[in-house]
Amino acid sequence: MADCNFQLVIFKMYTDILLGLQWGDEGKGKIVDYLADKYDIIARFQGGPNAGHTLVIDGVKTVLHTIPSGILKPGIMNVIGNGVVIDPTTLLKEINQLEAKGVEVKKHLLISKRAHLILPTHKILDAASEAAKGAEKIGSTLRGIGPTYMDKTGRNGLRIGDMLEKDFRQRYEKIRDKHLHLLTLYNFDFSLKEIEAQWFESIEQLSSLQFIDAEYYLNNALRSDKKILAEGAQGTMLDIDFGTYPFVTSSNTVTAAACNGLGIAPSKVREVIGIAKAYCTRVGGGPFPTELHDAVGDKIRSQGNEFGATTGRPRRCGWFDLPAMHYACMINGVTQIAITKADVLNNFEQIDVCTAYEIDGKQMQEIPFDMIGKQITPVYKSVEGWQQSLESFKEFSELPAQLTNYMNFLSKELNTPISMLSTGPGREELLVRK
Repeated sequence: MADCNFQLVIFKMYTDILLGLQWGDEGKGKIVDYLADKYDIIARFQGGPNAGHTLVIDGVKTVLHTIPSGILKPGIMNVIGNGVVIDPTTLLKEINQLEAKGVEVKKHLLISKRAHLILPTHKILDAASEAAKGAEKIGSTLRGIGPTYMDKTGRNGLRIGDMLEKDFRQRYEKIRDKHLHLLTLYNFDFSLKEIEAQWFESIEQLSSLQFIDAEYYLNNALRSDKKILAEGAQGTMLDIDFGTYPFVTSSNTVTAAACNGLGIAPSKVREVIGIAKAYCTRVGGGPFPTELHDAVGDKIRSQGNEFGATTGRPRRCGWFDLPAMHYACMINGVTQIAITKADVLNNFEQIDVCTAYEIDGKQMQEIPFDMIGKQITPVYKSVEGWQQSLESFKEFSELPAQLTNYMNFLSKELNTPISMLSTGPGREELLVRK
């Protein structure tokens, strides 16, 4: 056999991944906004307009639903990957709002031709299906996400690249008519004409955007030593495979989804940055072992302004859940953690942390296959609260001893360093471990 000579070439290229470790709403947008300057490209890899990434800059709040959180940093390219599902009407509204603030969106936004489109009838199907579930509803945002992913996996979807084809209208009508037939199975009133007209008007205006073969663009960027931050939506416990099924989202929200949702090989991944609140929240139905149904839960909700950025619904609130976090760190291969909203706990004399679950009289630290219908009793460890404002602190070393102890306890339990700590909603209210 002939000798095979080759030369190993090592590039500086890499992709870091940032994602949520709980049930979403962890504050990913703020962390991406801080990190954006260290990267050339920010790329969203899954989810859709059911996400709500909130950024507060100079006291002005901006909520992003589809566009990557790097859009507010000049010179950073932002890519919507093939794993994202896009509602043209929502995206256009988001672009218009950003441009009204002086943001050059179209110059710095690229969209994968392989990303799937959310049709008007997808949203109607979503609402009809959720209404039909009655008391068993899963808490869908009614944005058409689930039906769009169903069409994607069923090989019936319509993609961004199809907008460039001459028979786009015919392709649309074929899928729409299929949806209308399915809707006859539901006793559900709807009106399609107006939202369909608005959808096509949005399609027309979005045609001026830059559509790309994102997998080639991103890999060529890596070969040119560009640095990419892959931005996830929702959270690990909402993953379609590893979350609290069926009370989950319709996409994979974990590290592996970044490779599928962008076309980047696993070997190109360097850091996995997991985001978690200093406590837990959840929107909609589904298991939530540490949920508080008392004045303490109400206080966390009030202090943290815990209402959905996308839906406006009040979030369910509870204490930090270590078994769920162990699970999330394991599934994702987390290399560092950012803790957000520590300031929400400023006025608590005592803070509880769930260290195990008690199920059928036995303590366990593993997540059960099915958490629904099980009596799960959290086993808590109490830590002392710091009971003071965090506004004046600029370094980890300056933090109150009680907060330092809390962070050290979490880091030790998770065997993962805590590299960032958010002490308020503003861009500048973030401590970074040097």
